Amino acid sequence: MPQATVVVIGSLNIDLTFVTPRLPSAGETLTALSFATNAGGKGANQAVACARLSRTKAHTAVTKKRKLGASQDGGIGAGAVAQGNEEVVVRMVGAVGDDEFGRALIKGLEDDGIDVAGIQMRPDSKTGTAGIIVEKLTGENRILISPGANHTLMPEHFIELPAPLPDLIILQLEIPLETVLQILRTAEEVNVPVLLNPAPALKLPNDAFKRITHLIVNETEAVTLSDLPEGTPLVERAMEYLHKGVQYVVVTQGEQGVFFVHRKPDFEEGSVQDGFPGVTVKVVDTTAAGDTFVGAYAVEVVKSIGGAFDCHRAVYRANVVASKCVEREGAQSAIPWLEEIDNLEK
Repeated sequence: MPQATVVVIGSLNIDLTFVTPRLPSAGETLTALSFATNAGGKGANQAVACARLSRTKAHTAVTKKRKLGASQDGGIGAGAVAQGNEEVVVRMVGAVGDDEFGRALIKGLEDDGIDVAGIQMRPDSKTGTAGIIVEKLTGENRILISPGANHTLMPEHFIELPAPLPDLIILQLEIPLETVLQILRTAEEVNVPVLLNPAPALKLPNDAFKRITHLIVNETEAVTLSDLPEGTPLVERAMEYLHKGVQYVVVTQGEQGVFFVHRKPDFEEGSVQDGFPGVTVKVVDTTAAGDTFVGAYAVEVVKSIGGAFDCHRAVYRANVVASKCVEREGAQSAIPWLEEIDNLEK
């Protein structure tokens, strides 16, 4: 099978995570149960999910060893990944500061077999950071972000897409909105499909939706993007996005599960709607659940290139994989490898 390519254009952050018994009240100082510094950023998390869910950890280690040997012989440039037998090639495009956090993020992505040649180091910016509070009892999180170098990605950088053209672009909203809108326009011009995960949620201009092939939202994002009145059911909001031009809309609902709608080949014939209940697991940390879902879904999209995309299978698999992720602490550290999830669907 020929290799498919995913390009993730988005944020890279260092996550400063506090695990607490509860949220502190206004003016209260609360002692955390634990603290950790981890690699994160929705863009980087989704790139890691695509990489890990398209190959085994052992295969990645062998590929990395081959890359190191070839680069010592002058065969591979810095930042490029020696491509082995993996079906999906993952490239990350973004920006970090010229600092220890930035270098650590790049190394971590390289270790997961991701092509990092598209990551710029900005000497005049700091690497993006996220402060995360995780409530131990529920695993729910609250996140504050300082964008740093992520906001140096400007629309003029994406008048053309980095070559070679990918089979799928994944976007989020942790880089400037105008940059995201430019990427959508450029991708449309060269017929590259786009998966948008609009987090943090922001209103989009109506003409942006026709440039989005796959839209993956949670409940809050589904409401924020919508023009429908308060109280409108989520299914109607999902249908709204189909009518605006999106081909596949997926709405994740945490422990309540997930549903999706998509166009039939001839939209005049209507649409398809289906869903799955939540998977019962012990929830430890939900930080990377959404990003893991996106990565698992994206892998199914690009593996179908040249054939028929099975949205039902993609959503089912993503739902199962995300349930594995929430059983662990952290962001990228919680994302499973392919060999860890192959038996979960059985």
